[in-house]
Amino acid sequence: MTAPATVPAIDRPLPKSYLTDAERAQRLAEGSTENAMFLAESRAAGRAGDEDASWAWLARAEMPAHTLRFLKHRRGAEFIREMGFDTTLADQEFGEGWLDKEDPLFKRWA
Repeated sequence: MTAPATVPAIDRPLPKSYLTDAERAQRLAEGSTENAMFLAESRAAGRAGDEDASWAWLARAEMPAHTLRFLKHRRGAEFIREMGFDTTLADQEFGEGWLDKEDPLFKRWA
């Protein structure tokens, strides 16, 4: 049985920003995508020692399927749900329900 969905990260209030206005303006002037801005914010929060904000910014980004698969292995399916990561790409790659299934790739390392 699939656990109930949480509010997607993209629909939650913005986490605390650790990028300066100058850093943000420079990235935007250089043509950074929204996804790249989320990753930059995550990195800046991590450098500032705010792990919660770092994860919250990362959860707003569109993550490749293999990245979410590894995150599931490291932090668990419930973490992905609680943080509100968008699993659309992983659902397409691994099939609906992948988050609740045992992953044969990581089973041998468990």
